[in-house]
Amino acid sequence: MGSDSFSAESVSMLQWLPENIASYGPRMDAVFSNIYYIVGVWFLAAEAFLFFCIIFFRRRKGRKAAFIPGHSYAAMAWVLIPAILVLGFDLVMDHQQVPVRREIKEGAPAADQTVLIKGKQFVWDITHPGADGKLGTPDDKETMNQIYVPVDAVVGIDLQSEDVIHSLWIPNMRFKQDVVPGRSIHAWFKAIKTGDYKIGCAELCGVGHGNMGGWLHVLSAQDYQKWLKGELASAN
Repeated sequence: MGSDSFSAESVSMLQWLPENIASYGPRMDAVFSNIYYIVGVWFLAAEAFLFFCIIFFRRRKGRKAAFIPGHSYAAMAWVLIPAILVLGFDLVMDHQQVPVRREIKEGAPAADQTVLIKGKQFVWDITHPGADGKLGTPDDKETMNQIYVPVDAVVGIDLQSEDVIHSLWIPNMRFKQDVVPGRSIHAWFKAIKTGDYKIGCAELCGVGHGNMGGWLHVLSAQDYQKWLKGELASAN
């Protein structure tokens, strides 16, 4: 499923969401949009039928209530037909989201660089590779709650936790991944627009959970090199 499969118009229902800056974002938003449309139609249909029953079968003088056990095929059809339709729509949604999930979770491209992010109560400790592009070398750059990446680069993320379960959440990147103690979880993203975007923790991790935030700084290739050299002011 190519990146051109979905246009901006196909996700117009989601304009209230944070701006997408992820390479895979349009396909993910298209899945969200279809789910909203399908669930929305079913919601309106169910509420319309509910109000119809309330009005049409309301208590009236001279009309007695009746017990209908639902043993006939006609009675069972009221349950079976909607159930089959719901199952069919669920299979349609699964058919659309499986390729997107595989692309994001299983088909990670080769990373241009890898960033180590450790969650702990209640900050994100980030280690960026230095000019050599490798982690674990003397020129690594460490920040707190501030992620710096170049635009249009595939960024691998190694996620770790030092205490409890956290969840790295970058709304504009359509990125949310749990961080589990004792595990190193690999993820990735590719930002397609420069700018500063909020990050947070989406897992209740303690009394300071609400303050566990920070920023993703997507820089041009030139500005990123300046930052590596210390020529660009950090936003710590």
